[in-house]
Amino acid sequence: MIDPRRLRILRAVADHRTVTAAAAALYLTPSAVSQQLAALEQETGHALLTRSGRGVRLTAAGEILVGHAHEVLAQLERAEAELAAYAGGSAGEVTVAAFATGIAEVLAPAIGRLALDHPGIRLRVRDAEGDQSLPLLLDGEADLALAVEYRGGPGADDTRLSVLPLYAEPFDAVLRPGHPLADRPEVALADLSDEDWVGQYPGNPCHDVTLLACELAGFQPRFVHSSDDFRAVAALVGAGAGVALVPRSALRGADLKEVRVRPVAGPAATRRVFAAVRRGAESHPLIAPVLAALVHASRRLPAH
Repeated sequence: MIDPRRLRILRAVADHRTVTAAAAALYLTPSAVSQQLAALEQETGHALLTRSGRGVRLTAAGEILVGHAHEVLAQLERAEAELAAYAGGSAGEVTVAAFATGIAEVLAPAIGRLALDHPGIRLRVRDAEGDQSLPLLLDGEADLALAVEYRGGPGADDTRLSVLPLYAEPFDAVLRPGHPLADRPEVALADLSDEDWVGQYPGNPCHDVTLLACELAGFQPRFVHSSDDFRAVAALVGAGAGVALVPRSALRGADLKEVRVRPVAGPAATRRVFAAVRRGAESHPLIAPVLAALVHASRRLPAH
């Protein structure tokens, strides 16, 4: 009989590509992870991992087993949800990993709604960049993730996740007041191809959105300055350090006297925001109301 706890460990190793990183995510020692994997190989009668450089990769048998692990672990999530519902689980804590503007736009309003409709549900919020919340969810450190689509990230068809789209918002061009394009009603990205750029660090989903939008416009942006803080980006643009693309909601309420914010002409750069839970957990009596509150809050957002 295969121990499902060992399947969870195998999946963590498959996600993190090293025993050390998987152990850290699971709050285990590397030796404990190695022992559990060895026991799993003995249970199955197959080698499941092979070394690859400084990390490990799944063998063909390991790939097969991880596919089944997704199904088994999702079914266990469903079992927990049904048992919680049977026990009348209307009170408890839900940990949500979310990026800063997502917290401001939909999570904070959702907390207010939950306080009225489901006072027994308490949310614990963890501020995490859009590419960090899903790993926290999959590692079991969060019950729900508020995330954005990004290249290389888990897709809507990822069998580990249940994904709920919330909203999409365009990116606007941010220019210094004296810029030749600053007074136009909208800006074509191709007209900014020779500029210095202020952007987020590689790995941040907003960096990927900017990069892809510029590639579609026919050029590679020349990133000179980097910051994951949108107000810092605006300050650098206002100081003449370059131009930038920023999600429309990111500067809402900020002092923009020193910059000009203009819509992008043509197909706009867009980030798509979604909520995700581990597959099988979407019907949990603590999680389902949170998802509903997030949907309600996203529908009340100002038109983008």
